[in-house]
Amino acid sequence: MLTRFSAKSILLCAVSAVALTSAAHAADVVQEQASGFNWSGLYVGFGVGAGANVHEISSDFIPGISLNGIGGEGIYGEATVGYDYMVSQRFLLGALLDAHVGTIKTSLDAFGLDADVKETYGFDVGVRAGYLLTPSTLGYVLGGYAWQKYKLDTNAGFGMDWDQGGYFVGAGVETAISANWTLKGEYRYTRFSTTDDLLSQFGAPDGALNLDTSRHTFQVAASYRFNAANGGGTSFETPTYNWTGFYVGGGLGAGASVHQIDVPPAGVKLNGIGGEGVFGEASLGYDQDFGSWVAGIMVDARYSGMTSELDLGGGQINLDTDYGFDVLGRVGMKVNEATLAYALAGYSWQHFDLNASDPIGDIIDWGSSGFSVGGGLETAVSDKMTVGIEYRYSQFEKHDFSADLGAPDGSITSTPSFHTVRIDAKYKFN
Repeated sequence: MLTRFSAKSILLCAVSAVALTSAAHAADVVQEQASGFNWSGLYVGFGVGAGANVHEISSDFIPGISLNGIGGEGIYGEATVGYDYMVSQRFLLGALLDAHVGTIKTSLDAFGLDADVKETYGFDVGVRAGYLLTPSTLGYVLGGYAWQKYKLDTNAGFGMDWDQGGYFVGAGVETAISANWTLKGEYRYTRFSTTDDLLSQFGAPDGALNLDTSRHTFQVAASYRFNAANGGGTSFETPTYNWTGFYVGGGLGAGASVHQIDVPPAGVKLNGIGGEGVFGEASLGYDQDFGSWVAGIMVDARYSGMTSELDLGGGQINLDTDYGFDVLGRVGMKVNEATLAYALAGYSWQHFDLNASDPIGDIIDWGSSGFSVGGGLETAVSDKMTVGIEYRYSQFEKHDFSADLGAPDGSITSTPSFHTVRIDAKYKFN
């Protein structure tokens, strides 16, 4: 059965597919003809990525009680082999196989015990459907089967490993950067099936501890296409786009948060408490075209449903990541006639709210400053409009809860970080 968030994630990918297709149809004002890139054929690729996971824990023997979630974050590397086929001038179908190794993990340092739960290696098998936004740039959605190996390491002489299978869905943008090479940015949401036998090696019955894991990742990957330069590619009119000017934009996104909790008097450090959800975002910015390069500044505001949930049966305690804004600068390079690859960085501010079910309501709320870094791919689909995909890592300053809890200063603190991806569209005024 789909969880609330997995249903939202599938909806987000569906909306992304519709948005990319609809935006591409907006390319009715065109000024030049572009030669085609042959997307049909076999390819191999390699990439690097980052992301976060959220573990929900529960027990069949304590019904109604659950915590979503225990969070981890890290990086990974991935290798891919795939095959695509153009079924019409602009539509593509394909299949792919990925293998990855990484360091996404949750860490606990408490009372002399050091423990890590880490994603070590895994693979995905999936299919994708794409639409050519221009002859050299593809917007696509994908999905399939995912498998992951996990490992628990401790300094106390015990550990274990296990594996989980599940599904993934996602979306991305891929663009040609030479006769045979492409570059892509891709988001995936992965949901694994319930693992209920983790404690069996200690003599506990199945269901004593249930683990449900979800993961949010973004990767940048380069692919070599064996048949791309051999002719037979699609050709159609593509827009001439001037990157200089003011623009407004909007987008939908998803991601995960990880809170590092420190309790110095007890010698406890947990990285971390995790949350996940979707968000909407609006932006205003200005870009300046310098020929092969583009530089700009952007202000955006968002409202988010990213949350951590402790379900107590008769009520809930939630840590909500609700609204915030960013002031960011970016620098990009034109990788072909209509597509920009860029990096960004700048200031971020976020509001957090710790609350409980009625009649308790709000417990603590606070705002926190920080920074964001990231990058993305953006492509023109008309002389006024672009669509793109973008990843951000955000780190916020430490917040001290000691006074709120009547404890000495520095007794308990939280340091949050985010991994978020958005699909967005921008309209340029001039």
